[in-house]
Amino acid sequence: MDAGLFTANNVWMMICTGLVFFMHLGFSFLEIGLTRQKNTVNILFKNVFIICVGLLLYYVGGFNLMYPGFEDGDMGFLKFAGFGIAAPEGGMTPDYADGGYTWWTDFLFQGMFAATAATIVSGAVAERIKLGGFMIFTIVYVGLVYPIVGSWQWGGGFLSSLSYGSAEGFYDFAGSTLVHSVGGWGALIAIFLLGARIGKFGEDGKPKAIPGHSLPFAAAGVLILWLGWFGFNGGSVLSADPELTSLVLVTTSLAAAAGGVSAFLTSLLAYKNYDLTMFLNGILGGLVGITAGADQMSPNEAVIIGLLAGIIIVAGVALIDKLKLDDPVGAVAVHLICGIWGTLAVGIFGSLASFDQFLVQLAGVGAAATFCSITAFIILFTIKKVSGLRVSEKEELEGLDIHEHGMDAYADFRMNQH
Repeated sequence: MDAGLFTANNVWMMICTGLVFFMHLGFSFLEIGLTRQKNTVNILFKNVFIICVGLLLYYVGGFNLMYPGFEDGDMGFLKFAGFGIAAPEGGMTPDYADGGYTWWTDFLFQGMFAATAATIVSGAVAERIKLGGFMIFTIVYVGLVYPIVGSWQWGGGFLSSLSYGSAEGFYDFAGSTLVHSVGGWGALIAIFLLGARIGKFGEDGKPKAIPGHSLPFAAAGVLILWLGWFGFNGGSVLSADPELTSLVLVTTSLAAAAGGVSAFLTSLLAYKNYDLTMFLNGILGGLVGITAGADQMSPNEAVIIGLLAGIIIVAGVALIDKLKLDDPVGAVAVHLICGIWGTLAVGIFGSLASFDQFLVQLAGVGAAATFCSITAFIILFTIKKVSGLRVSEKEELEGLDIHEHGMDAYADFRMNQH
């Protein structure tokens, strides 16, 4: 391979790594914007913890758990290639990864993905989880659960070779299931075990809106996430291939735009108001929905996937409320429900579409659902029994910032002082 092409590929992958890193600011802004001022420091602390510890865990063992080098005849369920990230022979040459990038770039790009799974849980459990309990959950979930599920597909495990009829292998281009649903299942189990925030459901059992303290932050967060998705999906091409990379960025953007428009129109018809939060979550739903098949779809199919994701978001948020579950940022509807939709869409639209492929996609969703739900439940239930998951009523009412951190996000900001 030409040295210039190898360098161009590697530089593109580094840029994408930076864009995925930038998504952690987007998640932080979205979460603090959709929750109350008194819990802002707590949410920011969790997000900073996730990226720092997630990267270190991926360095210690996660990378080699996710890419263990399954051999022919292996079950392809669990294998570990050892601790640390020592580069293999040829890891810095075009012989590694078909000349798309070096070993170091590979580690860093995948490490950014790993931390995202716990960030999804952070938003769902906001405003009521004990910080210590959340940190323990993050360490186990990002350190073990995420890389094991990732190894089943991206590490050459059993899902990558799961064939049925004409379908040869489960397909998840950038992680509708392997990243978003992994986080989504953890989030669903967590909010089930935690219970709703005080005041979320009235005495009549009907859900009450608990408004976030900064919709400008929420909007900024979503736009940053959309930008970050250019790296999330664009980098998943694993090279700077001009045709495929540009197609992926087009399908990603069209699905995001269609998801936003579809969600705000659906919520307008259902609730008779122009809901900004539905608009924003619709964009994210479209992005999650296209992530499994961004390289397989035509622009028209990307728009259809986004439009349906927007409808799914509005229905999903209503379903979560109906089940008496409390998800302050809509993480389960966005990442879990739209993650499932995007994964199944690979069997319905695009160049791989067939009923056989749909069944393989469904099997992949089922495998991730079973493993993630059971492991998340074991981790969280153990924490709940040993040290408790939820803060006290007093701490929740007064805010986690003061009680967990002894500080205020806006210390100098006082209403009506001029």
